[in-house]
Amino acid sequence: MTVGCSPSVAQSAVQKGRFALKTDAVVKSLGLKALVGDVPDEFSGVYAGDLLSRAMSHVTEGDLWITIMNNVNVIAVASLTEAAAVILAEGVVLPEDVKNAAAEKNITVLSSDDTVYDICRGIAVSLS
Repeated sequence: MTVGCSPSVAQSAVQKGRFALKTDAVVKSLGLKALVGDVPDEFSGVYAGDLLSRAMSHVTEGDLWITIMNNVNVIAVASLTEAAAVILAEGVVLPEDVKNAAAEKNITVLSSDDTVYDICRGIAVSLS
């Protein structure tokens, strides 16, 4: 279980085991835009971070990964960890070569103009 956004939410989720949250509710409440791929039906955890080596060891299957990194290595890590989707924060633009790599590997990439903190806060509210 990874909920990298809120210790109290993480504590609750760990006690209950992995959770399944409907992704479309989060997408709507946060106003996320799909840049690549289809929005997955559910996600089971959240990780926020930009250091790729750290993300490789902490993003787990079914997680939403929130980052400001927008290079092909993000797509490789998302594929390796089987993340449900990558959320690009702070209005970061996804270059065309990265879009193509994401489409090729079936990685969903969502976008938000909000900060990483605000996205985490919004997801935590959805979990409450």
